[in-house]
Amino acid sequence: MNPTCIDWPALERLRAAFLAGTAGHTDYWREEQDLASYDATFAQRIGWKWDFVLAGLRRRGWTPPRAPLLDWGCGSGIAGRAFLDFFNVTSVSGLWLWDRSALAMNFASARARQKYAALPVKSGLPCRDGEAFGGTLLLSHVLTELDATQLDALLTLVAGAACVLWIEPGTYAASHALGAVRERLREHFEVVAPCPHQGPCGLLALGQERHWCHHFAEPAPGVFTDGDWARFATLTGIDLRSLPLSYLVLDRRAGAVPSLPPGAARVIGQPRTYKDYARIFACDATGVSDRELGKRAFPELFRRIRKGTSPTLLELAGDPGGKVVAARSLEEDSP
Repeated sequence: MNPTCIDWPALERLRAAFLAGTAGHTDYWREEQDLASYDATFAQRIGWKWDFVLAGLRRRGWTPPRAPLLDWGCGSGIAGRAFLDFFNVTSVSGLWLWDRSALAMNFASARARQKYAALPVKSGLPCRDGEAFGGTLLLSHVLTELDATQLDALLTLVAGAACVLWIEPGTYAASHALGAVRERLREHFEVVAPCPHQGPCGLLALGQERHWCHHFAEPAPGVFTDGDWARFATLTGIDLRSLPLSYLVLDRRAGAVPSLPPGAARVIGQPRTYKDYARIFACDATGVSDRELGKRAFPELFRRIRKGTSPTLLELAGDPGGKVVAARSLEEDSP
């Protein structure tokens, strides 16, 4: 973090708007310094969430089409930069940045041009109303700022994209809102992640109302020994150790990722560990349910669960009581 570019009172004002749920009512960027302060703090945490999602996509064998990349609701532009840093500028034909705020588009465009000098960077939308976009669409923390009419308009744009990568806060409300979006779109796209199946969302089924689809990203190394991040945490009341997120990845291309086996399951939230077993809340094609994984039967996986380094995409087989009898990772790290 570069503390010299941070306007701490501006961060307090932004945080208050986010918590009050009023951020969507008006443009909250007042000057470029607001965006610079946000980009050095809140946006970095969002960038770590993007790193988590993009690393999972790589493990699934997903790559983007060489087409335009659109960061919609770009803010300071962290989503587009995280994507380009991960997949390289040669993976896309150009970067488009759109936001209701001209100040935000200008800031994000300037940062992108400075970092990716050889990449075409443009402000605005790459298609007219009613035209299909046909590229990769990035959406980041936008649902809480949209009313029903605005969401419908956004989903018209989404429907014309080749690929959609969408990240939201890992809260109950945001997760369920994103799940509802998935249900509206899943007949038109292949659901790549986090879902291990193409059917209805099991978390929206009767009896699952208390659960929500959320996951946890890792902060960047060094955050916990940085005095400026400690000040940020004190100012905002944010626990730096916790980076919950909900996300959805859709792709219109057939065979965009290899097929998963019938027993594929995605771990939701964090497993709970006990002396001799762990309890995993997982989603598969049959729905969502708790699974019990024994320490003696799966010592290495149990050890990784306890350390917080276990894979979230597994092939599981269980008995009628929910006890896991076979398990293997489906997301070995790629080189």
